[in-house]
Amino acid sequence: MDALKDLMNREIYNGQSLADLVTLETLTQLLGNVVAALVILVLGFVIAGWAKRRIVNMPDRHHRLDQTLFQFLGDIARYTILAFTFLFVLNTFGVQTTSIIAAIGAVGLAIGLALQGTLSNVAAGVMIILFRPFRTGDFIEVAGEMGTVKEITLNYIELASLSNVQVIIPNAEVWGNVMTNYSVYDTRRAEWTFGVGYGANLAKAEEVIRDTIMSDPRSMTDPEPFIQVNNLGDSSVDFLVRVWVSSGDFFQYQADMKRKVKEALDAADIDIPFPTRTIVNAA
Repeated sequence: MDALKDLMNREIYNGQSLADLVTLETLTQLLGNVVAALVILVLGFVIAGWAKRRIVNMPDRHHRLDQTLFQFLGDIARYTILAFTFLFVLNTFGVQTTSIIAAIGAVGLAIGLALQGTLSNVAAGVMIILFRPFRTGDFIEVAGEMGTVKEITLNYIELASLSNVQVIIPNAEVWGNVMTNYSVYDTRRAEWTFGVGYGANLAKAEEVIRDTIMSDPRSMTDPEPFIQVNNLGDSSVDFLVRVWVSSGDFFQYQADMKRKVKEALDAADIDIPFPTRTIVNAA
């Protein structure tokens, strides 16, 4: 107990005994310290609030900046200023803050090691928000998942899959993987392979395929479509077809053209071969 008392006298009361402190002069000094501490505290809160508002409102003036990131940076700025404010308040009362800062550093290190997985997600989230490889509403594929981006946070992204199922992916897995964004460009190139029989008239088959696809108003003429024989297969002559289309129409357009081309080839009596197997009875 004596050792603890000595430590308190040394660290808190600057080596003086409690009885020595209780004088009119020390009470006056203490009152002055209280007033100074209150002033510092009020100024700290005011400055912290002002700094946060300035940072959070930056995207309102620059629309290319992301609100989520600056909300996070605003919170960091506010709590940093408040932390220094409390240290100044303690210094006002003569408390030695060196050991407190060291203790806070040690605790921060321990927390950082314990939460390194979470912190890696936050770091990845900052990179995603800063560089913006995708935005809310984009259709993407990442970490083996495909869907529409519903929300981007500092810890995870939320996707709505093709079946409208919620998919949550930690940001560390997003930033560390290949990201495919299907919504960046206004146009996409649809591609099919149509096979016809070896006995078919290739010029007529090409004409039927071209007329069927290019008659659809969604098909673009610029860039020019590519329709050519690409492969001589085991049982078919294969046409490779590539046509540009608006990104929003891509999936439905690709499915529609498969059906329309098949029906057009049937109507033109152009054979579409399929694998067959002949069984010969040796007996």
